Amino acid sequence: MNSETEIILDKTDLHILRLMQENARISNADMARELGMAPSGVLERVKKLEQKNVIQQYTTRINPAALQQKLLAFVFMKAADGPGYSGATLELAKIPEVQEVHHVAGDDCCLVKVRTYDSASLMSIMRNQFSKIPNIISTRTTIVLETVKEEQQLVIPEK
Repeated sequence: MNSETEIILDKTDLHILRLMQENARISNADMARELGMAPSGVLERVKKLEQKNVIQQYTTRINPAALQQKLLAFVFMKAADGPGYSGATLELAKIPEVQEVHHVAGDDCCLVKVRTYDSASLMSIMRNQFSKIPNIISTRTTIVLETVKEEQQLVIPEK
């Protein structure tokens, strides 16, 4: 679905999204009870939300420390081709430790979120992977000392 296509959601859709965002494992029966609907009606709505690409993925949030991935860094990059150049960002997106890649306004062209084990592994990624991507002319790295809030949840309006 084209990202510019307007998706219209009603109050029930928003309520379903709120429930599922809070707990993606919520049962169809529990949602139906909460919404005062038949389970078949809820299932149909959820399937439509998936088809419209409103619900894009179901995932599990894992504590990075449990996997010894204790270093979080944000890397600001400049590319020779300037903002909007997709070649470098597509290559960055292929690197497993790269969690996010954003084109940004300002002095830099993109912002990359990297999660890895330690400073040595970050240096290895920068030397062995970032440096091999053509057109990246500079990087500026910020290491996170403490995360106060890290959230993927969206604010879902009441309507």
